[in-house]
Amino acid sequence: MKQSTLACLLALATVTGIAQDRDFKPDKQIVYKSFAEDPLELHVFLPEGWTAGDKRPAIVFFFGGGWVGGTPAQFFPQSRYLASRGMVAISAQYRTRNSHGTSPVECVADGKSAVRWMRQHASDLGIDPDRIAAGGGSAGGHVAATTGVIDRLDEKGEEASVSSVPNALVLFNPATDIAKSQRWGDRALEGSPLQHVDKGDPPTIVFHGKADTTVPYTTAEAFCAAMDKAGNRCELVGFAGRPHGFFNYTRSRGSYTTTVWHMDRFLASLGYLEGKPTVGRPGDPTW
Repeated sequence: MKQSTLACLLALATVTGIAQDRDFKPDKQIVYKSFAEDPLELHVFLPEGWTAGDKRPAIVFFFGGGWVGGTPAQFFPQSRYLASRGMVAISAQYRTRNSHGTSPVECVADGKSAVRWMRQHASDLGIDPDRIAAGGGSAGGHVAATTGVIDRLDEKGEEASVSSVPNALVLFNPATDIAKSQRWGDRALEGSPLQHVDKGDPPTIVFHGKADTTVPYTTAEAFCAAMDKAGNRCELVGFAGRPHGFFNYTRSRGSYTTTVWHMDRFLASLGYLEGKPTVGRPGDPTW
């Protein structure tokens, strides 16, 4: 490898705030929901110095894949970054058509179960049950959004006295208007976040490419407009010329970095993080 190429790679590692891809390994995996064919796990990233007696802010991410497939590894980079900033970060497995032969409704039920499980086990996870954020991309962004704005579709038999609603949302090109989705069929309106926005929904940040042809940018605008009208905080960060999935670490380090920077500042504004981001600011020479 040429010296100049090596120098560029080392600089890139510094900008992303993470040394190398091999660092994206969870510190532990915990089963939060059991099924005979395949138990569902939370991939947990812990901050340095963590103890079970802590009350750290936390976040759970849900992967994209059209409610059909996908992998929790999608959000391992974001999870490792937030753990390096002091949060307990989790990337959740949930049922999909490919893994469990289920419908999108079960994806949402699992998302709500994950948030509820975290709150129920806050003392074991060393987290603050009143500072739990949910995030995700595309269909996973939809799952996260439903945990925040839809007051139904929970798994039957769970402890309803423990809330499945997160305290904040971090959404990456989320599917927020699925009222006409064929994959949801006659339950589409029931599972469409846009049509269920109400006063008191969690503060939210949305990242969306303006050239997204899978989930149109206009749907993100409509969702944030509805949130604003209801008196809720919703920040929309649009990216000119960027397509669907632009934010992924494996797709674009620049887009990954700038979305992480904005995510950091959003979470800091809620009191979840302290100090400056450890990734480069958008517009920095190294970005």
